[in-house]
Amino acid sequence: MSEKKAPSFATAAARIFELSLGEMLWSRRTIFMALVVGGPVILAIVARLLQASGVPALRVNGVRVGGAGIFGMMMWVLFIRFIVPVLGVFYGTALIADEVEDKTITYLFTRPIQRGAVLVGKYLAYLICTTLVVLPSVVIVYFMMVPFSDVPSTFGLLLKDLGILAIGLAAYGALFALTGAALKRPLVIGLVFAFGWEQVALLMPGYLKRFTLAYYIQALVPHAMPSDSTTSLLQAFFREQPSAGTALFWLVVVLGASLFFAARAVERREYVLEQ
Repeated sequence: MSEKKAPSFATAAARIFELSLGEMLWSRRTIFMALVVGGPVILAIVARLLQASGVPALRVNGVRVGGAGIFGMMMWVLFIRFIVPVLGVFYGTALIADEVEDKTITYLFTRPIQRGAVLVGKYLAYLICTTLVVLPSVVIVYFMMVPFSDVPSTFGLLLKDLGILAIGLAAYGALFALTGAALKRPLVIGLVFAFGWEQVALLMPGYLKRFTLAYYIQALVPHAMPSDSTTSLLQAFFREQPSAGTALFWLVVVLGASLFFAARAVERREYVLEQ
């Protein structure tokens, strides 16, 4: 009797994806994610209620800031610079670390599948899970903040924003999946990178900012920045940036390389479970 053939890498990754997606959607981390993305929605609701109650429109240096401008600032400050990195850190670093902590990693590795497929399948589950929660919240904020009369002229930008958020979640998740697969204390390292190193490097002149993901992601979103004086200082500060094509190229390179080396790290690393 011939032995049962082991599934291919793609088939194994698909099976792990199906197993992991349900677990992620009903995990405690998803509650945390819902709270994080719920913040901008609450702010949008409050802003809409204030507007409906007759509160004067927000003005900066005498210039009225419209709903589209406020939405652009929320996209830039809350989603691009905070929510995307923090979800990448908390989910990406946990793809393998949680299995080690829960002592279920040996169960996964005793199956007749490649170890790297476990990481890739869990990464795909992370990507679907986060986009299913983050992108709808962006759409809600958009329709709460942008007047219906402005929707036809700005809806295309919303679609670009959604695509950029998906790219950001993919890139950060892959990078921190590598961190979680290869290093100890990955959560601490991820937080230091996203909210320490990246923030400092972006403020420094020279080439150091090129070693951050934020440098390339923000190059894709100048359209989200309102053109009034509210953010003219920010626009001037971040004027030095690569072209959209260059930024997209390097984000794809980081994504692909991170997943490749993360899968190799999982294949080669010996995971010792603490008693």
